[in-house]
Amino acid sequence: MSTSLFTLLHRDASCGARLGSLNTLHGAIETPIFMPVGTNATVKAMTPDDLLAVNAQIILSNTYHLYLRPGHRLVEQLGGLHSFMNWHRPILTDSGGFQVFSLGELRKISEEGVRFQSHLDGSYHFLTPELSIGIQEALGADIIMCFDECPPATAEYDYVSRSLEMTTRWARRCKQAHRREGQQLFGIIQGGMHYDLRARSLEQIFEIGFDGYALGGLSVGEEKEQMYGVMEACAPLMPQDHPRYIMGIGAPQDLVEAVWHGYDMFDCVMPTRNARNGMLFTSQGRINIKAKIFEEDSGPLDPECGCHVCRNYSRAYLRHLYRAGEILASNLNTYHNLYYFLDLMRQMREAIKNDNLAGFRREFYAKQQIHHKI
Repeated sequence: MSTSLFTLLHRDASCGARLGSLNTLHGAIETPIFMPVGTNATVKAMTPDDLLAVNAQIILSNTYHLYLRPGHRLVEQLGGLHSFMNWHRPILTDSGGFQVFSLGELRKISEEGVRFQSHLDGSYHFLTPELSIGIQEALGADIIMCFDECPPATAEYDYVSRSLEMTTRWARRCKQAHRREGQQLFGIIQGGMHYDLRARSLEQIFEIGFDGYALGGLSVGEEKEQMYGVMEACAPLMPQDHPRYIMGIGAPQDLVEAVWHGYDMFDCVMPTRNARNGMLFTSQGRINIKAKIFEEDSGPLDPECGCHVCRNYSRAYLRHLYRAGEILASNLNTYHNLYYFLDLMRQMREAIKNDNLAGFRREFYAKQQIHHKI
């Protein structure tokens, strides 16, 4: 069993929520935490200084994309991801599995690995668990992920069962291949929407032993209640003394529910992608800044937000920038959305510390005008 660098600091008396600290080579991460996605060694529309300003403690980069361009060996030659992108806080890299499997007919799965065509130039590649680990070691991330198969939410029970068994075999190969000291390796739990398969996968992955454990295969087309059901069913089975990561979820409501059930780490492109499309998150719910209603609105985007954007720019100006196609629109919108997400996590950490996540959760739903069974 791996020795975890995770310290559980406090449990909220009202629920399963946890306050923790995860030590990495590039600093400690306070959990629960949201990780902005920097697919191509950049969080779109944000500079490293911007990320520091919104207090991003850790970001995520993408193995598949960086393998194809500019290439992991080039990144390694130039000092690794931290040096390459001038980001000196922690980085997590995913395994490339989700991107490969999302290619559909452009890939073919076998026991050995996955043969796929590049979305860039159509060239053929073969990604194995060993190569995935080798790429992530070359990139130099603080936390890396096992290579897994991510079946769609609609996959049949028998397929999901066979898939998770292969994911377990791949996880063993990933652990055997992992050599880089100080770099933490997380195992991934699959099993679709089937609680018994999730329990089986969790038992197998935990038996191998990793530095942290992630739920994969969520936010892949299932209904919200299915997602929350899997979260709730798996939480009591998850190790208490290791970080718990749910991959790819990002709606604020989903983050609140995941933290409530005792999960620690999250990532999603939602805040950055939505920002570039003019959809902004506020304490009162989402705002479509393109709407004509904001044309003459001199007020801040979110009166309760303390970010640089809300303190300095009006809704009318943000709408104008977006409508005019100005690059600044992407920067300001993304800055605000990431600030909102990271401040949401800060508020939840504070609530957990005070044994009051139940109260925070009630207030969150009331402000957002979301009907939820509490």
